[in-house]
Amino acid sequence: MSDFHVLIPKLGESIQEATITKLFVKQGDTVVEDDILFEIATDKVDSEIPSPVAGTIKEIRCAENDLIPVGQIVIVIALGKDDTVAPEPEVIPDKEKILDVKPVSTIPTTLTIKKNDLKNTGRFYSPLVKSIATKEGVMLSELESITGSGLGGRVQKNDIVSFVEQRRNISGKPSSQVAQTKSPSNAPVIQLDRPKVSVSIGSEDTIIKMDRIRKLIANHMVMSKQVSPHVTTVVEADVTNLVLWRNAVKDEFERKYGEKLTFMPLFAEATAKALSEFRQVNASVDDDNIILRKHINVAIAVATNDGNLVVPVIKDADSKNLVGITREINSFARAGRENKLNPDDLQGGTFTITNFGSFGGLIGTPIINQPQVAILAVGMIEKKPAVMETSTGDAIVVRHKMFLSLSYDHRVVDGMLGGKFLRRIADLLEQFEQNNGI
Repeated sequence: MSDFHVLIPKLGESIQEATITKLFVKQGDTVVEDDILFEIATDKVDSEIPSPVAGTIKEIRCAENDLIPVGQIVIVIALGKDDTVAPEPEVIPDKEKILDVKPVSTIPTTLTIKKNDLKNTGRFYSPLVKSIATKEGVMLSELESITGSGLGGRVQKNDIVSFVEQRRNISGKPSSQVAQTKSPSNAPVIQLDRPKVSVSIGSEDTIIKMDRIRKLIANHMVMSKQVSPHVTTVVEADVTNLVLWRNAVKDEFERKYGEKLTFMPLFAEATAKALSEFRQVNASVDDDNIILRKHINVAIAVATNDGNLVVPVIKDADSKNLVGITREINSFARAGRENKLNPDDLQGGTFTITNFGSFGGLIGTPIINQPQVAILAVGMIEKKPAVMETSTGDAIVVRHKMFLSLSYDHRVVDGMLGGKFLRRIADLLEQFEQNNGI
C-alpha cells in the first residue's frame, strides 16, 4: 500500500513558513477526505488544513507550536487498511531545527536558538543568512535586531555581512553596546538592543499576555518606523456632494445589488484613481531601488472581533467599478470579523487605507504598512459652518467636511509628491459625480 504525504501548503507569495497551532488527529487515527488534520497560523491568517485523502494516520512529523517551512511534510497517511502504522517517531530535543529544513535544500544551516525564541519570532531568514549567522556565532536576539534592507524589512546577505563587520571592528566592547551604526555599504541602521522601559506593576493591576497576532503587529509596526522616515500631511475635504448622493441612493443601492453602501468604497475608488495618476506612490523600496508596482492593489484595514487588525486587499482596484469595490469590502469586513479570511486575501497590497472615522476619530497619523510607501487615514465626516461665495456675496453655510491624512516614506515620496497626491484624492471626493447609472 502507498503513503500520502500532507505538506504545509503554499499560503501566499510572501509566506515562507507557518506555525502548527493545533493537531486534530493522532497516530493510528482513521480519517476520511475533508477531515480536519491540523490548524496552522501565519503572520497573515489562521487556516484549518483538511485531509485530501482517506486512510490511516501513519506518522506525525510535527508537534503543536512547531514552526515549519512551506512544502515540508507534516503528516503521512497510509492509503488502505492493510498498512501497518509505524511506531511513534523519536522526539528530536531541538525541535527548533525544523525551521532550517527546506524541501529542496541540502545546506546545513542550523541556528542555535531557544524554543521560546522560535515561537516569538515573526521573521523569515533565508538559508544563506542563517548559514552566515551560524558561522559567525550570531545569536537569534542579534539577528532579530537587524533592520533588513529587503522587501518587508527582510534581512539580506549584505545586512548580516555589514553587521558582522561592525561587530569585528569594535574593540573591547560587547556587541550589545552598539546602539546605532551606519555600515560602509549604506545598509540600514542596525540597533542591537531595543531600549527597555522600566514598568512598575501594582498589586491591583492586570497583566494580559500579547497573543501571537498582536506580537506580530507590534513587531511589524516597530520595524516600519525603523525602516521608513515617516512624514504626515493633512488636508480637509468638503465632501457634501458625496454625502448627499450616498444618502439619496443607499436604499436603492442595497435593493439592487444586495450590498450596503458605506463611504469606504467611495474613498477606495478615489484613492485607486489617484494612484493611477501618481505611480511613484504605488511603490516599494528594495535597498537602493524603487519598485513601481504595475497593479494597484488597495488594502483596507479591518478590525477583528478579538481586537486585532487584518488588512485584506482589493486587487486591481483601479479597474473595478463602485459596485465591485463595495462587494469586496463588505465581504472582507464580514470575513475579517469572523477570522475567515483566506491567506490570498491578505497578499499583494500596494497601498493601504485605514478608517479613523469609524471610531469617531478626526485625524490620524498612521504607520506605513511595509513594504508599501504610503498609507491614507480617513477621519469622521461632520457638519461644519463654512464660508462660500454666492452671487450676492459671501455666506456662512453648513457643509459636510472631513480630514484626510497621508503618512509617507520620505526616502522616496517628498513633500511635493505627497501633498499633490493627497490633494488629488480630496479633489476627487469634493468634485464627486456619479455617472455610472446606479
